[in-house]
Amino acid sequence: MAAEFKHYDLKLIRPSFDSRLTDLIIELEHLRKKQLSGSTHPQVFFQLKHIFHTLESIGSARIEGNNTTIAEYFESKLDEDSSKNVSNNILEIQNIERAMEFIEQNVVDYPINKSFISELHKIIVDGLPISNGGEGDKTPGVYRSHNIKISNSNHLPPEPFLVESLMDEMFEFIRNDDSSKYDLLKSAITHHRFVWIHPFGNGNGRTVRLFTYAMLIKNGFNVNVGRIVNPTAVFCNNRNEYYDKLSKADLGTEDGILEWCEYVLNGLKEEIEKIDKLSDYQFLKEEILLPSINFSLSRQIITDTEAKILRETIEKQVIQNSDLEKFFKDKAKSEISRQIKKLIEKKMLVPERESARKYVLRFDNNYLFRGVIKMLDEKGFLPLHD
Repeated sequence: MAAEFKHYDLKLIRPSFDSRLTDLIIELEHLRKKQLSGSTHPQVFFQLKHIFHTLESIGSARIEGNNTTIAEYFESKLDEDSSKNVSNNILEIQNIERAMEFIEQNVVDYPINKSFISELHKIIVDGLPISNGGEGDKTPGVYRSHNIKISNSNHLPPEPFLVESLMDEMFEFIRNDDSSKYDLLKSAITHHRFVWIHPFGNGNGRTVRLFTYAMLIKNGFNVNVGRIVNPTAVFCNNRNEYYDKLSKADLGTEDGILEWCEYVLNGLKEEIEKIDKLSDYQFLKEEILLPSINFSLSRQIITDTEAKILRETIEKQVIQNSDLEKFFKDKAKSEISRQIKKLIEKKMLVPERESARKYVLRFDNNYLFRGVIKMLDEKGFLPLHD
């Protein structure tokens, strides 16, 4: 069947009160307003958030065919010399990470409009090749001026002269002063509408998933107060299902749009509930951090003494020299300072504040990182599998 363009009006749908979609909206509203316990130290939580940013970026790139594995990308981040010769696949993922940072720095203070999306697209395609199936774009940040086809889709995006007006309509749809109970529904609808328009020559999939991330933050799922949001996990767990649900929404029927919205919001609810567990330090300590130390010790990546200090750090979250005296009873106190300095140099401890003599765990390093990733994977937190 040849792909064809079928116009349908952009509008807010209203699910029936007893539908599963209404239940999802109510449950997500509860999560949006829920005050997280936030017992995880901010520096530790920030490291976790950075891991999930990276997973978000890898997942979004892999939906588009980037075959970089989690292990390969994390190894590139740990390799201090890797920045000298970055492959296009690695650069594509790095660009998505940069775009996420741009969103977090700007989305609260600025509207999601043409300028915002254009800047996002520029970051996403920056430095990537254009020819031979490359992931760059000839006109970064500029709407396409040519017809385009979507691989393996029966939907043909609108002709280029329609793109500007359709995108303006979409931004107006976002700005409409609807009840806040429709915020998440609008996020799902506009995700599909963006893909349906396909406004850029390339990079539309990566852009729309970041667009959804921006909408979630704008709608109160704030990542700066103890929450991690990882929407790409919804789409990358089963790429075929993602495309299948998009195809049903392409028909423009209310049933197709409702099915798409239920798919998106159900995935978001499951992902948010899962990752919110990491803000509970007792869970994080017992299920992720302590097992990661045991993993590193069992492979002789760290020494027995280092493992003792790191376990104590995990137990207390913040340590000082006096907390470690029990491990060095027959040695001079200077030995404690020497051991702490060594762990700081190996990037396994970091001062809680600049020039402070209190320290917290650091695990974005060659010694502990692999163990943390392994434990997150075993506990079902990684949406991707190599």
